[in-house]
Amino acid sequence: MNALAAILGILMVTVPLWDAYETILLPRRLPGDIRISRLVLRNMWKAWRAASGKIRAKNHRELFLSFYAQLSLIVLLAVWALGLIVGFALLHWSVGSRMVAPEGVAGFPADLYLSGTTFFTLGLGDVIPMSGMSRLLTVMEAGLGFGFLALVIAYVPVLYQSFSRREARITMLDEWGGSPPAAGLILKRAFESGNPGETLDRLFRDWEVTSAEILESHLSYPTLAFFRSQHDNQSWLGSLCAVLDTSALVSAGIRGLNPFQARLTFAMCRHTLVDVSQIFRLRPGAPEAEAPARERLRELRSWLAQGGVPIEVTPESERVLGELRALYSPYLIELSRYLLMSLPAWLPPEKARFNWKTTALFTGEHHGDH
Repeated sequence: MNALAAILGILMVTVPLWDAYETILLPRRLPGDIRISRLVLRNMWKAWRAASGKIRAKNHRELFLSFYAQLSLIVLLAVWALGLIVGFALLHWSVGSRMVAPEGVAGFPADLYLSGTTFFTLGLGDVIPMSGMSRLLTVMEAGLGFGFLALVIAYVPVLYQSFSRREARITMLDEWGGSPPAAGLILKRAFESGNPGETLDRLFRDWEVTSAEILESHLSYPTLAFFRSQHDNQSWLGSLCAVLDTSALVSAGIRGLNPFQARLTFAMCRHTLVDVSQIFRLRPGAPEAEAPARERLRELRSWLAQGGVPIEVTPESERVLGELRALYSPYLIELSRYLLMSLPAWLPPEKARFNWKTTALFTGEHHGDH
């Protein structure tokens, strides 16, 4: 029995430690099906999604969904800590539980109490280990608990720094394409500048870097994918969709524009979509129906033509655009379903909004999400 408790205790200590190391410190993902963080976050998200489906008001539903990322981190850290505390308690019990404890406290409950106070470095001293092995385990757990808490303190700021960089780019896209951003409006704005080639290339270069940052940060810390934007009509996935749509339209052919930078940005954004999908083990969804896609394309071309954007209308441009859309739209659709983040259309809605116009500055009211 003591040997079995020792083996179980070693497993309960090493598994959370390795999972925490891989989740927080390791800058790449490793293959593996049995991981505490994956099981906790996946099952919690399933329950959270199901509960959000009962909330009808969009703004209330988005608010509820925004709580998931932060609460899931707290739950995951609590699971890790609980596993380590129980694991060390089992190790204490396996070596004989030789300790001085208050009257009425004995056996495994005393081991569990000593493990908890040691892990959180309370140092109460009411339960004292007496054997050499128990003392060694106590010292090891105290050092491990101190290091674990320091690791957690350092982990949270790293997440929020990555989140802030991502959200700054998303917010800047509002002035280009509205909220949610639309590829048609981005193109129209670029041509309003008088130098659309240079203007779009600057935007594409910025989003080439931004998508690479999203790829790196979301691969290292998948929880970031669940962090919602400040406004209900914005998201990192919707912004990536708008940039991909814009780069695909430019790559397919707009007279007077060099598609070189658009193709580079398209490749980087598509790479980000595919790799983030693989984190959550999502298979690409079904491609969009051909007839509705052609109807939306005709509507887009008519709208752009009225705005002075000379988009190509040839069988070759339609073929290229269709091939490009097939490369990324299935991943967008599946991620949208999984994360419950809506995707923007090519054209802005009839009552297009810009969050910088709809946010009251001094009244304390927030209208951008309604």
